[in-house]
Amino acid sequence: MAGIDVNRTTSGVRLDPEVSAEIWEKTAYQSAAMQLAEQIPLPGSGVTVDIITGNATAAWVPETNEKPVSRPTLSSKLMTPYTLAVIVPFSNQFRRDKAALYSALVRKLPEALALTFDRTVFGATAAPGSNFDKLSGAASVGIAGNTYKGLVAADQAVATGGGILNGWAIAPQGRGLLLGAVDGFGRPLFTNGPNEGGNVTRLLGQPVQVSPGVYLADADGAGAGTDAQLGFAGDWSGAAWGSVEGVQIQISDQATLTDGATTINLFQRNMFAVRAEIEVGFRVRDIAQFVKLTSAKQA
Repeated sequence: MAGIDVNRTTSGVRLDPEVSAEIWEKTAYQSAAMQLAEQIPLPGSGVTVDIITGNATAAWVPETNEKPVSRPTLSSKLMTPYTLAVIVPFSNQFRRDKAALYSALVRKLPEALALTFDRTVFGATAAPGSNFDKLSGAASVGIAGNTYKGLVAADQAVATGGGILNGWAIAPQGRGLLLGAVDGFGRPLFTNGPNEGGNVTRLLGQPVQVSPGVYLADADGAGAGTDAQLGFAGDWSGAAWGSVEGVQIQISDQATLTDGATTINLFQRNMFAVRAEIEVGFRVRDIAQFVKLTSAKQA
């Protein structure tokens, strides 16, 4: 009978239980949404996020006339923490005999947490609850064809929604499209040239974060053959995320795991499991200040 992953026949590594801080740092670093949005403190009971929906308005006043009175309008949203978790089982022999579990653990667990967080924020995965916002309902702008014009149209759409575009979240597939955008002389528009590296770090002067969690093959849910979701642009000062305690790491060799229809008794099988979890929330002020970038042609 084949062994249960992860065992000595699985390519892998060595365990160090003191990985929480590094995993937390890498999770935030690898999530495009976490990099672009503001981080706020989030207690376990949730927090009310105040939202300015309208600013006070000044007016010109003739000499000796009364000064006008104007009031801003306010609203609020409750940010609730939801738990995002992953458990990875290992054999004790794997821990003893393989040489790289620490580096693999630090590399893969943050990827799993960050990818699911981004896939939820950008619409590929269902939200964990009603107090977690998604950007998938944002208006769409095509950036294929005349890519530069499409990016300018996205900037204008964010402005029309009342925001100022200050960041881009791009899928690797969107990055490939941007790298292929050239001017009339065949020179790349968004990099300094093929010999200067293939990173697209800024668009229209604003920072770019690349994450595979942004991509969606079917941007509008209409089925196969429709436009793909390649990125998002928006006013990220109106987006916030929070975590209750950061990433929590626990290691156990006594638990019983349920993996689909399979039950794994760790003690009975000489195994242990590593669990990484984070309680996290995400909210946006106004989705009108965000734009979805798709593979639709921009004339």
